[in-house]
Amino acid sequence: MRVVIAGSSGLIGTALVSHLREAGHDVLRLVRRPPAAPDERGWDPPAGRIDDGTFDGVDAVINLGGVGIADRPWTGARKQEVRDSRLVPTEVLAAAVAEHGVPAFLSGSATGFYGDTAGRAVDETAPHGAGFLAEVCAEWEAATAKAQEAGARVVLLRTGLVLSPAGGLLGLLRPLFKAFLGGRLGPGTQYMPWVSLDDEVGGIRFALETPSISGPVNLVGPTPVTNAELTKALAAAVGRPTSIPVPAFLIRTVGGSMGEEMLLYGQRVVPARLQAAGYQFRHQAIGEALSAAVGS
Repeated sequence: MRVVIAGSSGLIGTALVSHLREAGHDVLRLVRRPPAAPDERGWDPPAGRIDDGTFDGVDAVINLGGVGIADRPWTGARKQEVRDSRLVPTEVLAAAVAEHGVPAFLSGSATGFYGDTAGRAVDETAPHGAGFLAEVCAEWEAATAKAQEAGARVVLLRTGLVLSPAGGLLGLLRPLFKAFLGGRLGPGTQYMPWVSLDDEVGGIRFALETPSISGPVNLVGPTPVTNAELTKALAAAVGRPTSIPVPAFLIRTVGGSMGEEMLLYGQRVVPARLQAAGYQFRHQAIGEALSAAVGS
């Protein structure tokens, strides 16, 4: 397939470009600077501009953009930036998919869509929950409307917490555990929807290559774990003991609503659609996923 990817320089995008090319796909990368390589095409989402010819002969567009949600405090301005960085590019790409008749549009979203589900297991049929992240994800997915209305196969990639040696969740937690400061967060009973980077890009490729898949797809590992279970597994993977738990009140005091949603909300998300379609997970359990990431 000939595939256009937006957000190709991020953690997931970088790995996905390599993965798809190894599988024989022709990948073009959208960049917001002047193109400097044969596989690059320029675009300016706020201006609604994409280089002419970008979608000639293209079979699918994959949209992975968006600023980080945990690297800065959630001020009013930052919340707007989080929204705009997702909604504007998605709307521009959805319109382009519709205009040029691209058959498939795979667009980013996140398990934050479900809000706090506590211990209740949720699959792709569950409604969106409450909270800032749930609102953003619902708006993000709705921004694909023009592509859906044009008849494109639209896949909504609800990504969990990605485990990778190059960053993501481990980029935040690994240094703490190495310094003997890693402990469970709050009660530790809240579920954390993890996914290895291998299965993140593997799941995206599977959705790309499987015509029967459309709508929301949970990109999470097949075995849900609580924060306490993840903490224990990470401590074992890095060869460090767990430390004193971080109280929930301290997380709320220091992190505000961001700390509440990012660290204390529980999401027991299951990858029902991937499993029903026959996707074979490379990492079935949190321990093997963490060992692979930490050992990389």
